[in-house]
Amino acid sequence: MKNWLFLSVAIVSEVLATSALKASDGFNRFWPSAVVVLGYGIAFYFLSLTLRSIPVGIAYAVWSGVGMVLISLIAWLGFGQRLDIPAMIGIGLIIAGVIVLNVFSKSAVH
Repeated sequence: MKNWLFLSVAIVSEVLATSALKASDGFNRFWPSAVVVLGYGIAFYFLSLTLRSIPVGIAYAVWSGVGMVLISLIAWLGFGQRLDIPAMIGIGLIIAGVIVLNVFSKSAVH
């Protein structure tokens, strides 16, 4: 269970860093740029801890799927990005894929 917590911290840190990337204005603003560097550092550190017990393919699939969904929600809510029906269907399929991977796959560590 601890490893999934580590993966969650990695995902949240990466999402915060990616969100701050837009606000950094091409690394021209100090504080958003600092959040980017710190966030990615934390994300990769906790991902490395996760990989001690969760296979890299599973960890990365969950990382990228959940991260993409969260970034899409932040872009929609925070930056006014429009999500059309195909985008929402695609996001739903990614969520379904992460669920199938974790619930039904013998590759995932439970």
